Amino acid sequence: MEKIIDEHKQGEALTLERKLENSKKLFIESYGCQMNFADSEVVASILANEGYNTTQNLEEADLVLVNTCSIREKAEVTVRKRLEKYQAVKRKRNPTMKVGVLGCMAERLKSKFLEEEKIVDLVVGPDAYKDIPNLLSEVEEGRDAVNVILSKEETYGDISPVRLQTNGVTAFVSITRGCDNMCTFCVVPFTRGRERSRDPQSILEEVQDLANRGFKEITLLGQNVDSYLWYGGGLKKDFDKASEMAKATAVNFAQLMDMVARAQPKMRIRFSTSNPQDMTLDVIEVMASHKNICNYIHLPVQSGSDRILKLMNRQHTVAEYKTLIDNIKNLIPDIGISQDMITGFPTETEEDHQGTLDLIDYVKYDYGFMFYYSERPGTLAERKMEDDIPLEIKKRRLQDVIDLQREISRKNLLRYQDQTIEVLIEKESKKNKDEWSGRNDQNVVAVFPKGDYKVGEFVNVKVNECTTGTLIGEAVGYADYWYNNVD
Repeated sequence: MEKIIDEHKQGEALTLERKLENSKKLFIESYGCQMNFADSEVVASILANEGYNTTQNLEEADLVLVNTCSIREKAEVTVRKRLEKYQAVKRKRNPTMKVGVLGCMAERLKSKFLEEEKIVDLVVGPDAYKDIPNLLSEVEEGRDAVNVILSKEETYGDISPVRLQTNGVTAFVSITRGCDNMCTFCVVPFTRGRERSRDPQSILEEVQDLANRGFKEITLLGQNVDSYLWYGGGLKKDFDKASEMAKATAVNFAQLMDMVARAQPKMRIRFSTSNPQDMTLDVIEVMASHKNICNYIHLPVQSGSDRILKLMNRQHTVAEYKTLIDNIKNLIPDIGISQDMITGFPTETEEDHQGTLDLIDYVKYDYGFMFYYSERPGTLAERKMEDDIPLEIKKRRLQDVIDLQREISRKNLLRYQDQTIEVLIEKESKKNKDEWSGRNDQNVVAVFPKGDYKVGEFVNVKVNECTTGTLIGEAVGYADYWYNNVD
């Protein structure tokens, strides 16, 4: 649970397969959501064609890029500390090194980074990665370079991402960009633009390429995957203006997921992130009809109070959310469900907070991503609402949520005790080099002795014990479906 609370904090430099003819070195770090990590793979691919191989050694890099997150204040603080580190290395050991900021912090802080603090050489927004080669030319000529223009069309569907520091087993495949939901606490619509979807054919081709290279699991990725809608290109909000032919041949998320599952019956498929207002039961029906679509949904709700949900501009009520949960569980009884929750949103009362606790208890989530409210500049909440909940109250309410979720998570895991589950081996266990680590269908981590099994294999694991977040067991053979059967 601690890993979840620390807002997905990940910042390792990433390494890709090298082109022998490349002579320049790129050091790239990513922070925040899965979309940022997927975007870094796009950037690495673009720069690989410009003569750059990646390196894990900061001091030898010709170009240092940090892909940033603005969703919470802590993420921005982390990035600023990294930029200070880069500048220290540049001053003392590598004066020709160029430093750039990518992603969600770019638009909001471009002037501050470039002109006031002078801590970066280039600033690139999420829709301008193809312009990086041109921006680097500007930098080489002694000029600061910036492109944070948001696009109505760009999906990077024509870029084959380079898989960074991959285990060769799991990969992200972006299917949408941007978001139209305009939640009052969120900066994503302002930093990533309006919602548009990627050509399904390019998605199928990317997934096929991953299958050819031996990958065993993909996650279809977007700020809101349920809003996926391809009708020939353009923004989702303009769909009502499309021709009748375009509307008749449009592909929604349920149809896309069915296409991917049928095309790759021996590849495990996940998706993230969903939004309650957009998730339809045809998506759940497709999940139920395919063995290779994992029985797991991340379904953020943010609060268990209708009053707070309205202030957040969440387009659903608690009752509607509960009905959706009930329908999902009726169709897929063994579903794994996780949540996002924010405590201490402006004007939140103890009654509102109790509603959140009640909702967690009702749904019985498997785990959650839980935070106290962090006011983000430029959002409607920052402009229109006073951040009036004292920090100590925010933290106390967050701890209430964490404690309840931890207890429910522990009880949920007990259902696997003495059961045999299918696990895809992803990597060596962090705590024991003699054990493998992987996840089951419901996204629960399991560890077990290596034996003769290998990374990338599907195995049956008998669960002998459970911690608060991990299943501990022993492999009892290969999972037959993945080797002998198809849908």
